[in-house]
Amino acid sequence: MAEKFQPLSVSKLDNDYDVIVIGSGGTGLSAAIQANELGMKTVVLEKEEELGGNTNRASSGMNAAETNVQLQHGVIDNVADFYHETYQDGGRLNDKDMLGYFVYHTAPAIDWLADHGIKLDDITITGGMSRKRTHRPASMAPIGGFLVKSLLEVVQKENIPVFNKVKVNKLLQDDEGKVIGVEANADGLIKTIHAKAVILATGGFGASKEYMKRFRPDLADYKTTNQSGATGDGLKLAEGVGGELMQMDLVQVHPTVQQDNPHVYLIGEAVRGEGAILVNAEGNRFVNELNTRKIVSNAITSLPEHSAYLIFDQGIRDHAKAIEFYDKVGLVVHGDTIEDLAKNLNMDTENLKKTVATWNEAVENHDDKEFHRTTGMDRGITKPGFFAIHIAPAIHYTMGGIHINTKTQVLDGNGDVIKGLYAAGEVAGGLHGNNRVGGNSIAETIVFGRQAGQQVTVYARGLK
Repeated sequence: MAEKFQPLSVSKLDNDYDVIVIGSGGTGLSAAIQANELGMKTVVLEKEEELGGNTNRASSGMNAAETNVQLQHGVIDNVADFYHETYQDGGRLNDKDMLGYFVYHTAPAIDWLADHGIKLDDITITGGMSRKRTHRPASMAPIGGFLVKSLLEVVQKENIPVFNKVKVNKLLQDDEGKVIGVEANADGLIKTIHAKAVILATGGFGASKEYMKRFRPDLADYKTTNQSGATGDGLKLAEGVGGELMQMDLVQVHPTVQQDNPHVYLIGEAVRGEGAILVNAEGNRFVNELNTRKIVSNAITSLPEHSAYLIFDQGIRDHAKAIEFYDKVGLVVHGDTIEDLAKNLNMDTENLKKTVATWNEAVENHDDKEFHRTTGMDRGITKPGFFAIHIAPAIHYTMGGIHINTKTQVLDGNGDVIKGLYAAGEVAGGLHGNNRVGGNSIAETIVFGRQAGQQVTVYARGLK
């Protein structure tokens, strides 16, 4: 196993690069690798101590259509369906050009990762999708940590300089308004670093009270699944040079978040994708668990307790490895039988037994008469032991952000390109509409991270 990746000391930070990438999550690392491989002198700047940003917290997988991996699993898919389902799930508010570019570049992104030794050979399904297109490692490990560690290994191999605890305060422009570098706080010193182009890969604003109060005051007191650095820094930097923000009121609340402890844990959609159901405090189902996140979250919030329980068995647990971690940190309630589990949850035993029996029958007959669920029904809840996790909705993802085009170029309020400035990943708005489908954000980091790496190269090569 590779040693833990060590960022460089700020004393090694040069004054000039071809490309500065701000942010070290999936987007930033993909962009840096792609630009570096195209011959650009590239640097990654991360303000936090830990590398990887919110990507570290992603658990389900990476959506892609028409991949060889799908065919190996007997899944016949097509990109047009992926487009239409994502467009429908996003309330038809998705930028169509962005969405078109995205869906057609997901399969090449899976191949690109595989070419770098990062193999996503297993598949599962998430809410809002009709087929298994959520790619993940064969070990079924949560995608986020796996991806960050693997991309950092590539970065190390390619000697791409990465610095942590370096916070970019502002973007530098020349007299014509072109972005030509950054001013950053590196270890208490203000440093000016010049570049031909800058890529904002700083993530969203899910942990920013300031942006929430400004755009979604109704969510200001919600807990968040985001790491503390997701404060919208890239948005501020873009706004500082006239970049336009779009759809900033579109914030995703994730339905299944364990928040009984000070530390908030996202319970990945793969748990429902592999067969878990949701029940209320009485032990009854109340929603199609794999409807869009928006619909499932609203259904939970409408319950008297504003919370619910994920119910699953050992068979489901065997197919969603993240559960081992949830159990290790004390989030999982156990029972040898369904009756046991109900008692441990202070829940009506007969209700829960009846709910599980009805569900198992629905799985067997491929017909969920109650809530018309059609996916995530590969197995019933039959194999001892039996488990539950208490969940409630929390702020998860910000669909709005910087207005970019399909080339990841940042646009101003007139729709004109701000030369030398690029943005990709959650910091950019428009791709997801009003609801981001599980598995699409990781795909976005690779697809648009690579695109940013390619487009800054085109731009830099064109500069005299």
